[in-house]
Amino acid sequence: MDTLTRATTVRFDDAQMWVELEDGRTLGVPLVWFPRLLRGTPNQRKNYFISPSGIHWDELDEDISIAGLLTGRRDMTRPGKLAA
Repeated sequence: MDTLTRATTVRFDDAQMWVELEDGRTLGVPLVWFPRLLRGTPNQRKNYFISPSGIHWDELDEDISIAGLLTGRRDMTRPGKLAA
């Protein structure tokens, strides 16, 4: 797996997070996989920054690695819990 692939943009719809990668791929990830993003407001979701390893939302205390998204990993902070 290419762990150096970076995100270029992130967008949301009602149920998904869409991550555009610099290699041309687009990943669609269910928001229920990341409860903090699911509960966040649209403005909070738009307030992200991209690092070499992933996507970060300071206000929502969320960090998602691109490597994790590529392997299908969901929120690991509370195993077995989905959004309330």
